[in-house]
This record gives sequence, structure tokens and C-alpha cells, in this order.
Amino acid sequence: MISSTAFAQVESDERALLNVKNGISISKDSLFMLNLRFRMQNRFGFKTESGENLSIEETDFRVRRLRLRFDGYVLNPRIQYYIQLGFSKSDLDLDAGEFAQPIRDAIIYYYLKPNLYFGFGQSKLPGNRERVISSGNLQFAERSIANGVFTLDRDFGFFGYYTLPTRGKAEYQLKGALNTGEGRNPSPGDGGLSYTGRFEYLPFGSFLNNGDYSEGDLEFETSPKLSVGLTYNLNKNGARARGQIGQYLYEQRDQNVFIADAMFKYMGWGVLTEYFHRSSSDPITENAQGLKRAVWVGKGTNVQLSKMISGKSELAFRYAAIRPDGSIEGLEKRGEETNLGFTRYLNGHRIKIQANFGYSWFDGVLELQDTDNFWFGTFQVEFGI
Repeated sequence: MISSTAFAQVESDERALLNVKNGISISKDSLFMLNLRFRMQNRFGFKTESGENLSIEETDFRVRRLRLRFDGYVLNPRIQYYIQLGFSKSDLDLDAGEFAQPIRDAIIYYYLKPNLYFGFGQSKLPGNRERVISSGNLQFAERSIANGVFTLDRDFGFFGYYTLPTRGKAEYQLKGALNTGEGRNPSPGDGGLSYTGRFEYLPFGSFLNNGDYSEGDLEFETSPKLSVGLTYNLNKNGARARGQIGQYLYEQRDQNVFIADAMFKYMGWGVLTEYFHRSSSDPITENAQGLKRAVWVGKGTNVQLSKMISGKSELAFRYAAIRPDGSIEGLEKRGEETNLGFTRYLNGHRIKIQANFGYSWFDGVLELQDTDNFWFGTFQVEFGI
């Protein structure tokens, strides 16, 4: 059994991590390997009464995330596994759900080649970049409001990943998934399935230390690096308002989601952009009492700009927006937010201190006196191995 405190390696939520510099590793020849790591996020946050009234309406003292992660292989290095368990209230989905769900990821991978592997189990769908980036590798304490509405999140089923070999620096990646469409730990389904395809293009080659799936240019890329991604998802007979997440609809609906995103890094600068569009031919559902619930159809955007101001400190700015279609007017609001963030990286993303401050407004009304608007702030410490 060995442990290491070297500078942290960027983790991925799309594959098992075998060569890690942090955590505890147990192995026996080529028959068995187990890497054990944990991380926690301790948070304080606040929200004001409105944009004009700066009285504190709500405070947030909690362990936002507490995760235990296992990676390794059994019998053969080609047969790998990735398990992640969550223990905080939010990780267990008890903020809005009715029962605890500790299983976040539980997937088995089989590698045909180093650049071609398949998975079976529960994991993140190959959707928008901000979601697939581990919550431990974010430059803000929380993901954007656009991600909250339009992300594909996790699901159970089959996954496939292929990197096309090229002669030059350029790299092409294909990702796909066939899943239940019901999200984490689904109940027996209704016959409808979710189909996801994603294409990524890296014209200048690979990022240092898997940096295309880590926010902020901590590696100080010496040459420009860019990754552009396109995702399409069809969820047949979807039961929830936001695809794999959200409240349950009164009737099932087919849903289509298109996502385009990009990550750029160079000399400490970082840019992340995302565009979302969800559609459904008949988004509104109604029960016998006349109550309505709708598929969250519309558009979303997220833009993040960051700069490493020293070897371990970063400033970041975010603007995000969600815009519902007219077909669900009155059921959902347009929302926008700005967020300014400072992060001090003590050991990369594994140990860091974050402070965020921002403003949120709704229905396109920016004025301070609008009572739906508010200021917010977050202080968070991330600690893990």
C-alpha cells in the first residue's frame, strides 16, 4: 500500500484512473488494482432578499459534496471499473428527492485498444463539457444555471469512446451512449430509450494533463489548445421535465437536446463556452385536476473567462442565461446570472480555496428593485486526495 502527495493529476469521469499520483493504491501483479481517493467540499453561502434589499434572506452552511471514488482493474488491465459514492445530502439527492441515492457512478469498462473502449453501467452521459468535467475540477463553486436546466446528467446503459488516430497534431473523438433515459438508479422502464452521440475536434492536439476536461489553465499551455464539441440526445418517452433530471411529468414526452461547446487555453488564459437547445413537439402535460408541468424547452448559454494571475491564483468571470420557449410561457422564467470567482490552488484542483460573488435576475429584468433578483456569494474549501 502506497500513498503520494505529488501535484494532483486531473481526474476524468469518463474512464477509470489507473496511473494516479494522489490517493491510496493497492495492486497485485497484473491481476488486480484498486485506487482509493476521497474529496469533500465545505461551503458557506448567502443570498440577499433582492437586488435592492441587501438583507440576507438565506444562508448556506453545509458539506456540499463528500465523495469516495474507487478505480482499478480485475483479472486483466483491459477490464477496468470506476465506482463513485456520495454521502452529503446533495449527493444523495435528498434536497429534492424522496429517497437517498448514494450511487453516482458504477461502471465497468473494456478496452479493445488504448483508443477504443466500451462501458456498461451508470455514469455521466457524453453531454456538455461543464457537466462531464468533474465537480472537483471546477473553477467556480457550482456549475452554471444553464447546466442545471439543460445537462444530460447521469444514466444507466451502454457507453462507447473512440479516439481517431491522425498523422498530425489534430485529434478527433467520438462518444456515444444508449441508456434508459430515466437518470440515476432508474426504475423498470417504459420501453423508451435515450440515444446520445458526441463529436470532439482538437485541432492543435491534446491538452496537457487532460486539460480539455478541467477548468482553468493551471498547466500554462505554451501553445494554443482548443477543443470543440457537438452533442445530440434523443430521449424517447422521457418522464422528467429536464430529460434525465427534474420533476416528473404527468405524461411522457419525446425530447431532443443539442449542445455545442468549446474549451480554449493558452498561457494561463482559459475560455469555456456552451450553447444548449432542448425541444419537444408537445411540451406541456396536464393532470386530471388541471395542473400543468412542462418539458423545459428553450435555449441556454454559458461563457466563462479566466486568467491565472500567479502560479496558484486565478480570477474567473461567468455569464449564463436560460430562455424558455414561448410554448411554456408562464410555467418557466427566463434567468440570467453573472459570477466573479477567485481560486487559490494549493495542490491543483485537489486542495483549493474558492470565493464567488454574483448577481441573478429573471425575466430579463436587470433592475435592482425587481424582487426576484438577488445577490449571492459563496466561500468553499475543497480538500481531497
